[in-house]
Amino acid sequence: MEESGTKGKKESQWVYRISVGAEWEELQQKGSTLGGDLDRTTRCIHLSDLNQVKMVLDNFFAGREDLYLLQIDAAKLGDGLVYESADGTNYFPHFYGPERSFVPLPLDSVMKAEKLVLFDGKFTCSLFD
Repeated sequence: MEESGTKGKKESQWVYRISVGAEWEELQQKGSTLGGDLDRTTRCIHLSDLNQVKMVLDNFFAGREDLYLLQIDAAKLGDGLVYESADGTNYFPHFYGPERSFVPLPLDSVMKAEKLVLFDGKFTCSLFD
C-alpha cells in the first residue's frame, strides 16, 4: 500500500472502525483488540473516514446484523495512524502503533460506539446524520 503523508490531506478528528459484535465485546472486556483476521494478517487495524464507512459496509459486511460503528479519536492514536492508498485514489486510515509495531487498538480511543441497524438492505445509525 502506498503511504500518504499529511501533505494535501486534511486529517480528521475522528476515524471509524466497523466492529463485529465479538470484537466489540473483546474490546470492552480486555480494553484492547488486535481486530479480525484481515487486521492480524496485514498487521494493522483497518479504519475508515466517515465518508468511507457506507462503502466499506456495502463491500465487506453486506447483510450482517452484528455490527457496531466505533468513533475513534484520531489524536489518541498518535503517529501510529497512517493514511494509505487502497487503490491509488482512496486513502484509508490504518492504525499500526508506534514505529509500525502492530499494537492493539485501545478502548480509551473509542469515544462512541453504536449498533448499526440493517433496514431494507441498508445500514443506519446516528453517526451518519
